[in-house]
Amino acid sequence: QVQLVESGGGLVQAGGSLRLSCAASGRTFSSYTVGWFRQAPGKEHEFVAAINWNGGSTYYADSLKGRFTISRDNAKNTVYLQMNSLKPEDTAVYYCAADHNTIVVLTTTSSSYWGQGTQVTVSS
Repeated sequence: QVQLVESGGGLVQAGGSLRLSCAASGRTFSSYTVGWFRQAPGKEHEFVAAINWNGGSTYYADSLKGRFTISRDNAKNTVYLQMNSLKPEDTAVYYCAADHNTIVVLTTTSSSYWGQGTQVTVSS
């Protein structure tokens, strides 16, 4: 069993930066692929980025490449999402999700474990 807790969201002006954290419980966290998703009001969950179990492979939504960076520290059971050059359209609730199956994380919203989300609001 893995429990995920996101933090680091908040209100930021356009052009600013935030770093989100996804802290996990469970000794097997290092074996999971972890993804970040976001959901804006009235919209479906959108894939943002993912990282495999050892950080050797990272994946990004095409529209976000170059602005967002995902990383992980398995010693701290934490995955990070560094968000730079934020835009008002990045406003959403950001969730992290974990699954042993990388394809599930990359292509579905059916990952085994989800956090409760953290709000990111970017003002213009």
